[in-house]
Amino acid sequence: MKARQKIKKNRIEKLKNFEKAGILPYPDKVDERQEIENIISNFKKLEGKKTILAGRIRNMREHGGSTFLDIEDDSGKIQIYLKKNKIGKDSYQFFIQNFDIGDFVLFKGKLFQTKKGEKTVEANDYQILSKSLLPLPEKWHGLQDKEIKFRKRYLDLIMNKEVKKRFEIRSQIIREMRKFLEDEGFVEVETPILQALPGGAAAKPFKTHLNSLDLDLYLRIAPELYLKQLIVGGFEKVFEIGRAFRNEGMDREHNPEFTMCEFYWAYQNWNGLMEFSERLICNLIKKTKGSLKFEYQGKQIDFMLPWTRIKFRDCVLKESGIDISKIKDEKILRKEIEKLGIKTKGEIGYGKLCDLLFKEKVRKKMIQPVFLTEHPIELCPLVKVSQKENINQRFQLIVCGMEIVNAYSELNDPQEQLKRLEKQVEIGKRGDEEAPRKIDKDFIEALEYGMPPCAGWGMGVDRFVALLTDTSHLREIILFPTMKPKEEISNNDGKFKKAKIENQNLGINLKQANKLLNKYIKDKITKLHCVESMAIMKGMAEHFGEDEEKWGIIGLLHDIDWELTKENPSGHTVEAIKILRDDGASDFLIETIVSHCYGNKQCGKNKNKKRNSRIQHCLAAAETLTGLIVASVLVRPDKKLNNLSLESLKKKFKSKNFAANCDREIIKECEKAGLSLDEFLEIGLKSMQKIAGELGL
Repeated sequence: MKARQKIKKNRIEKLKNFEKAGILPYPDKVDERQEIENIISNFKKLEGKKTILAGRIRNMREHGGSTFLDIEDDSGKIQIYLKKNKIGKDSYQFFIQNFDIGDFVLFKGKLFQTKKGEKTVEANDYQILSKSLLPLPEKWHGLQDKEIKFRKRYLDLIMNKEVKKRFEIRSQIIREMRKFLEDEGFVEVETPILQALPGGAAAKPFKTHLNSLDLDLYLRIAPELYLKQLIVGGFEKVFEIGRAFRNEGMDREHNPEFTMCEFYWAYQNWNGLMEFSERLICNLIKKTKGSLKFEYQGKQIDFMLPWTRIKFRDCVLKESGIDISKIKDEKILRKEIEKLGIKTKGEIGYGKLCDLLFKEKVRKKMIQPVFLTEHPIELCPLVKVSQKENINQRFQLIVCGMEIVNAYSELNDPQEQLKRLEKQVEIGKRGDEEAPRKIDKDFIEALEYGMPPCAGWGMGVDRFVALLTDTSHLREIILFPTMKPKEEISNNDGKFKKAKIENQNLGINLKQANKLLNKYIKDKITKLHCVESMAIMKGMAEHFGEDEEKWGIIGLLHDIDWELTKENPSGHTVEAIKILRDDGASDFLIETIVSHCYGNKQCGKNKNKKRNSRIQHCLAAAETLTGLIVASVLVRPDKKLNNLSLESLKKKFKSKNFAANCDREIIKECEKAGLSLDEFLEIGLKSMQKIAGELGL
């Protein structure tokens, strides 16, 4: 950071030199210029002729009285040749002393080809267009912290042309999608993003407030209900490509704001949409990839028609042995799912349980394109049920374990729709955050005026783009993915300026955390240590008035890579970063977990770093204290945790020879978090005593 600031200071001095010379370092326009690609493509015609071009300096090579440099614009890169006796001694010297890599410059000169065959412009004049004050990264691909790419996307685009190409492909996909729909007679419309009631999907919304009307509003989770009102109003084919927002977890397949394409088609049904989906998607793939066969993350994907069609009930039965057509009771289904080792806590409602079973046992195995059909009606209250066949007229397109398309025949019976939404509201009252709390009466009223038979279709554009660009994480194909800003953390006499953790997004919930623990930690002792750390962290959260679950998750996951790195301690927390990031963990969670290794000589590059926030000090102290408490219990004749007194634990702490591996200085970091040692030992002991049975102590 010091070197970077030194460079900036030096460049600011150069900026002053421009001003002293009466030169505007940031002019407002460029009168004329040629694109570099055009110059290179027509080089033979233009060779020896005057040219004007502009771009960013990417490198400079000085050779005595001449300098070679490369400049780059949006279309390409070309070499510039500056010669002292060509542009004049003073002008040449000013350039050498005041221009840097990263500056935007306009050059005038003649085209020629060097002895090595490189197309070059011999400049006879130049003009500064924008003076850069910070240096560009030198070796972008060597950076360890990929988060910089997402936080500072502009640097990613400057240094990595493959990234820029990826976003050009994204633009092409959306453009071709829009063109296809328009050619099929669909009209593009815009519907409200701020909505009085969120609807059209099962998701937790973002809430805001409109001051001028003193009205609570929600960012839309889907445009569906408004688009169907347009069908009621007389439009027969409408579509919208736009942003939707869901206040849920973040992982490789989810971002809080994302792009959706939804269309609604009067007098059509789900079967017609399956055929239409094949035409639309195959067209987009051919335009983008050139072939319906391509590779995604090492797997060969084949979109050649026809695509497989499979019923929801059949694939779940095949992979899990549970026949959901015969089990309609929520309690019985929950028991059957839990017999498979799948935790169902937090899943409310029969439909949610069916969906959980499918995601855990089936979806990841669906690699090639498949139409998943006839979902349980409880999964989507907006779907029409065929009266003759009594089937749910819905399908999803699943590829590589990802839902790409969700579509169905729309329910247009207002009375039936009202009944189903009432059931959803009841589920919401039971605690399901994704279920609606109120019924959208305006939507029901619109249906009462009559909506023709209609089919609706929705695509997660980001996932589809990720598929066609061979990208594993949505953050790679969203220009500015949602991320928590990196704030300065200060510890001033125990007073922390950082916001409470309840305002921090971990990116991983407790259910995901337990799943990760079971996946990566098999050793019983290590797993118990993580559970113990979780208990103490929750105890401290309670003391500070913080979010106990979030503090607990941090304690539970802090050693998630221990078994992967126990033979190579310097890799500890390095593997954790990869594991957590792949599962959608936020920067805050990753940074906090990594911090418990700071100062440890065995932990590679982290050995010289220092913890600087309350939660970091608490985590390090908590996970170290667990060892002291367990050791204190095991030397007791009865080996009972509940019989260990606080006074005994204090004595053990003071005895340096007892459990010498438990670093007392790290335990004393509780004081940097605003806790006295006695308070911390008491909180730690009581917290572990609460789970003594689970620990077997």
